[in-house]
Amino acid sequence: MRAQPIFSLVARARPNRSGDSVATRECLPSSEWSKRGLSHQGPVLDLARAPKIACLRLTPPRRPATPTLLSLFVAAVPSHRRLWCSREANRCFSTSTPFSSTKAVPLQSITSSTTLTLRANMSTATTTTVAEPITAETILRLFPDIDTRSDALEGHDEEQIRLMDEVCIVTDENDLPIGTASKKLCHLMTNIDKGLLHRAFSVFLFNDKNELLLQQRATEKITFPDMWTNTCCSHPLNLANETGSTLPDAIAGVKNAARRKLDHELGIKQEQVPFEDFRFLTRIHYKAPSDGKWGEHEIDYILFIKANPEVNANLNEVQATQWVSAEKLKEMFKDPSLKFTPWFKLICESMLFEWWASLDNGLEKYTDEQEIRRML
Repeated sequence: MRAQPIFSLVARARPNRSGDSVATRECLPSSEWSKRGLSHQGPVLDLARAPKIACLRLTPPRRPATPTLLSLFVAAVPSHRRLWCSREANRCFSTSTPFSSTKAVPLQSITSSTTLTLRANMSTATTTTVAEPITAETILRLFPDIDTRSDALEGHDEEQIRLMDEVCIVTDENDLPIGTASKKLCHLMTNIDKGLLHRAFSVFLFNDKNELLLQQRATEKITFPDMWTNTCCSHPLNLANETGSTLPDAIAGVKNAARRKLDHELGIKQEQVPFEDFRFLTRIHYKAPSDGKWGEHEIDYILFIKANPEVNANLNEVQATQWVSAEKLKEMFKDPSLKFTPWFKLICESMLFEWWASLDNGLEKYTDEQEIRRML
């Protein structure tokens, strides 16, 4: 009896709060697929009614920064051999190329509606076979990078663990994007010691008195907890409006990321910090351990902005804020009871106070620097 040709698509979501990684393999008719859509249960598409071309439309969740599709498994089996089977984590088929074992691109999060077109000649398909099943026992061996609930994160705050799933932009030493990796992977010292480098930004927000807004990082933070630092420090993510290979595109991306994180960390609404008001100064390349397990290795974009926003800090991110003058900040550095993040100290010890003095007159000569400042 001639069996129906089947493509199997399995979507694996990140582990849920109880630590369970959800993944299943099941065959559904095309009609049932259209009813259910993409879900954490990983629906499977039966291509029997469309043996040559099938288009799957994938729509992101309400929080586009959350990686929803961490890996894609597609298999088609003709009568005599397996046509193609991929078990590589974090890969899927390109939307612009025919179905092929040589045409695959990374996809770690869906940030806009995406149509995947899978093409194959199914004329010889007579049977289907089952590759190694994806179970609770095999999933971490087949896809080791999807689990952030390892011993390295045990005992940390649940929300901060969740944020470790965010997908950062991996670069070479010249700030050229060369890949993506989770926030967790980017901040493990074992990877940093091997040279893993990612893109970041540091915002310095000044009010109309030219006072700088500082934040003290929350105790719950996994890296550099309880330390004082500049207004906002974070990462552009692998999102359409935060990536960029050229410097102008990268600057635009970090400005978008800065507005997102100012809201997330400090409750500063985006309309209070317009995109066009951010001034890009330079990039610094630095490396710093947090403890024996975690650290930073970043190309850090320095952004200045003047605004008088309302601040409503997210206490899971920020435990305190303070507006300071240049003189007040210098006094704070003399207080041995206060701890500061390494990147903030590097910036303060090099150029911050010179930039600060030119905030209203002459800052232009410091902006849009093309070279990366190495502070290693």
